[in-house]
Amino acid sequence: MLSFLPSPIKTLLNGTLATLNILFWGLMILVFALFKALMPIPRGRLALSNICNGCMSAWVWCNRKILALTTNTQWNIRGLEQAQLDEKGWYLVLANHLSWADIFVVTSVLRGHVPMLKFFMKQQLIYVPVMGLACWALDMPFMRRYTKSQLAKNPSLKGKDIETTRRSCEKFKHLPTCVINFVEGSRLTLEKHKRQRSPYRYLMKPKAGGIAFALNTLGEQFDQLLDVTVVYPDAPENIMVGLLSGRLTSIEVAVKTRPITEVPQGNYDGDKAFRVEFQQWLNGVWQEKDATIDTILREQSQSAPLYQELAAHTRSA
Repeated sequence: MLSFLPSPIKTLLNGTLATLNILFWGLMILVFALFKALMPIPRGRLALSNICNGCMSAWVWCNRKILALTTNTQWNIRGLEQAQLDEKGWYLVLANHLSWADIFVVTSVLRGHVPMLKFFMKQQLIYVPVMGLACWALDMPFMRRYTKSQLAKNPSLKGKDIETTRRSCEKFKHLPTCVINFVEGSRLTLEKHKRQRSPYRYLMKPKAGGIAFALNTLGEQFDQLLDVTVVYPDAPENIMVGLLSGRLTSIEVAVKTRPITEVPQGNYDGDKAFRVEFQQWLNGVWQEKDATIDTILREQSQSAPLYQELAAHTRSA
């Protein structure tokens, strides 16, 4: 409807509307968070958790409508309908990471198909004013990790990080949950790709520790593993600005389900042989994801400079 507006005006308008959207729904979550903190009845806290998740779902819906109002970006989703997902199920999502826009894209694509996404967060963040309370209200699992030096000084701490996170996730036995992990651990850039000497054309090396930790904590509850691949074929250097300005012609998302039974199970921290096995499995998943990105880019009439530079660097390495 307003796609005729100049890109700078659309960027300003969308940025303003997105800010107001997050402020409104963030405030709503905080209001219910206060009731939840004071609620002595477990069933009442569970009901308030559902309300907070509904607020987050509404935030995602409003974001999508804002962009639909001002941009003509095409969303091409592959594999989602065939995945046969359930909003009352338990899932672990693995996704590549290029931009802060990824969070909006993945939540938008999966909204209505799986429970609202949860992000594993550091324990210290629960004490951050406003954000900590909001994330607690949304049942984000808080995890406490101990460094090697801390474990060396106090061996009794070994295993307590997993136990702390497992207690944080106890509520997920009663509340359908979808946990997401950006396995690369950082947003992709050409410089990082070079520094890592990544063997993948369009991805950085996956970090196995985070997903192994999630599986060790919640593995018995997950129904499926969702492999989500996000591609911005004609993305400008700043993908988020490109999204807000309408300069993105298309957003490509491929969703693939993997049985949780195909994921190796074991003690990642204490078993070296299993650690190697798990890393090899994850590397195989990443090779398939890299091939998926290549297939998508070959189908497009143009490819963003970032993808061209990544492919050129991989060929010359």
